[in-house]
Amino acid sequence: MYPLRRNRRLRTNEAIRHMVRETILTPSDFLVPLFVVEGHDVREEIPSMPNYYRLSLDNLQKEVKELWNMGLCAVLLFVKIPEELKDNQGKEALNEHGLMQRAIKAVKNACPDMLVMTDVALDPYSTYGHDGIVANGVILNDETSELLAEMSISHAHAGADFVAPSDMMDGRIQIIREALEDEELTDTGIMSYCAKYASGFYGPFREALDSAPVDSPDVPKDKQTYQMDTANRLEAIREAEMDVEEGADIVMVKPGLSYLDIVRDIREVVDIPVAVYQVSGEYAMLKAAAEKGWLDHDAVMMEQLISMKRAGASIIASYFAKDAVKLMG
Repeated sequence: MYPLRRNRRLRTNEAIRHMVRETILTPSDFLVPLFVVEGHDVREEIPSMPNYYRLSLDNLQKEVKELWNMGLCAVLLFVKIPEELKDNQGKEALNEHGLMQRAIKAVKNACPDMLVMTDVALDPYSTYGHDGIVANGVILNDETSELLAEMSISHAHAGADFVAPSDMMDGRIQIIREALEDEELTDTGIMSYCAKYASGFYGPFREALDSAPVDSPDVPKDKQTYQMDTANRLEAIREAEMDVEEGADIVMVKPGLSYLDIVRDIREVVDIPVAVYQVSGEYAMLKAAAEKGWLDHDAVMMEQLISMKRAGASIIASYFAKDAVKLMG
């Protein structure tokens, strides 16, 4: 007997495949990371991230206008701080005329409706390249969290719509939320990196911001005392639930492709949007393989992005955002 149900009928041609497609990417799914530097007319390609750039404020404004015209409506800002402004307390992070604060205003001046999210962590400002204050070889949790709250207030006053703490200090979401409420910044959202793993995929990003941990006997050699163990799953769920209880509006999993099980797990236990970050190493690997002719760049890019949305991500932070939207037509 021939089968009465043949699943291939729904794969016969592009029209039916498109009609029954379960997961569809749109420009509004993307959060675009942007790297900002001092200077004028700077558009500096990052060697380990082909076709991705550090931008001065004037070119940042041009970039966000282009993004908006493409239908991309949200950016995540990171800043590369001159070495002479770094210290162990992140004082420059609180400068109302600092690069991040000026970058926020530049984006809003160029494109008022663009959603602006800001990185909240100490590593771009730290002489040690860590996400927190270092003392006696230890990353201080509570003192760092208080500083992150001050950073968040500064970003919000500059015009940020969301702050995005990427540090993984315990309890910092509640401290930030309470600080924002005390300042009557009640509309400022928090996107928490709730499950940020101590991953090997971050190398190109750290090159882009010059934010890798320094090699010193008095400083932790890596970030494993605060970022998550790559082997852990249940811990990620606990982290997500705690951040929601503390006031997060969005929770994020980082990196992406190797942690889609975590995206799915968290999607099933929280009732707020879940984001995923397709990180610099994931971007660089595909660029390198495509340059060698080993992979079809566009096909693999779209497959990876679709897998992230299929896993349950409402928001995808990706360096491929512009490339993907161009393919969508």
